[in-house]
Amino acid sequence: MIPRARHLVAAALSSALLMAPAFTGIANAARDSRVFAVSLAKTAVDVKRVADYWTPDQLKQADSYSPATPGTQAATPAPSASAQASNAATQAATTVTRAVAAQAVPPVLARKGTVARTMGKVFFRFGDKEYWCSASAVAAKNRSVVATAGHCAYDPRQAKAADYWIFVPNPGSNGETPDGIYVGSSISMHEDWSGKGDYDFDYAFVTVHRGFKWESKDGRYVMKDVGRLQDNVGGQGIELNKKPTTYTVTAFGYPAGAQPDGTRPFDGKRLRMCKEGPTRWTSAVSLDLQKGVQLLNCDFSPGASGGPWLIGFNKDRWTGYLNGVNSLTWNRDAKGWYDAVSSPYFDTTAGEVYRRAAAQTTPPNVT
Repeated sequence: MIPRARHLVAAALSSALLMAPAFTGIANAARDSRVFAVSLAKTAVDVKRVADYWTPDQLKQADSYSPATPGTQAATPAPSASAQASNAATQAATTVTRAVAAQAVPPVLARKGTVARTMGKVFFRFGDKEYWCSASAVAAKNRSVVATAGHCAYDPRQAKAADYWIFVPNPGSNGETPDGIYVGSSISMHEDWSGKGDYDFDYAFVTVHRGFKWESKDGRYVMKDVGRLQDNVGGQGIELNKKPTTYTVTAFGYPAGAQPDGTRPFDGKRLRMCKEGPTRWTSAVSLDLQKGVQLLNCDFSPGASGGPWLIGFNKDRWTGYLNGVNSLTWNRDAKGWYDAVSSPYFDTTAGEVYRRAAAQTTPPNVT
C-alpha cells in the first residue's frame, strides 16, 4: 500500500464528468453482489441513429475530441445526457452463475489472418461534448464484447449511460475505420460503479452490434455490414483471481493527455504499450479504491483509460489474457511524469459482469 500522502497524486483517467465520484444510488451494496445492465441501442433504428451521428466527416475530427481526462478535485455538475438516449435506456440488475464465471477464456484470432487486431478506441458523448477512451475486443460466445473502463461508458454522477457509444478497432489518424464501426447495444457493469462510482469496479463489458463501414453511393454515405466484431479482429482471453505480485502484465492504450508537468509526449493517435512489468496491490481512499492493482513504470496519461492489461502477451499473435483495464494513473514520486497505472482487481465478480455481456444477443442485421 502506498503512503496516505501519495494518494493525493493518483488521478482518475476518467472524463471531467467523473472527477469526484458521487456517493448516490446503491450505497451499501455487497462488493460482489450483482451485475447492473443498461441498454444503449437495441434496434436497427437505434443503431442507425447512432451511426448517422458518426459520419466519416465526424470521425475525421476524432483527434480533437476530449480524451478521458483526470482529476481528483471536486467537479462542476455535468450537463445532462440527451433526452433521446435517456428515454431509450432501460436498466436492470441480474445475477450470473458464479461457478462458471471464474473460468478462464482463451483468446481467439480473427477468421482471417494470424494476428489479432483487438485494440482500439471508443467514442461517445456526455451532454453535447464528445469524448474517447481506449478499449479491446474480448473473446465471447456471442463474438461481440468490448472491455473498457466503467467511466468510459457510464457516469454515476448523473446515473446516465454515455450517448452515441461506438467502438472502432485500429482507428486511423484521419477518421479511418479499417475494421468497422460497432455500435454499443448494452453495458454490463457492477452496481457499485453505477450506484456510487466505486473505483474498485471501474470496468465495463459492452455488448456491440454487428459492425459496418461507410460506403459512398450516389453522392451519399450508406452503411455496409461487415459482420461480428470477434470474427473480424479476434478477441483477447480473460483470466481472473490472479494475485498481484505473482504475475506480470503488459498494458495498452492511446494516451493523449498532459503529464503533471504540462508536457504532452503522446498525441492519442498511436497505440502505446507499457512493457511487461510486475503488479502489486494499491488503494486510493478518495476514489473508494480499496483493492486496486498497480503496474509500475508506466507513463500513460489520460486517453489510455479502458485499455487492456494482458497476461502472457504473445507479440507474434498480439493475444493474451485480459486481467484488468487502465483506470487510474499515478504520480507516485510527485514529480513531472506519471510513473504507474492501476486497474480494478479482476476477480470472480468481474467474471460475472463479463458473462452477462457475453450472453446477450443482438439483431442479425442492422444495415
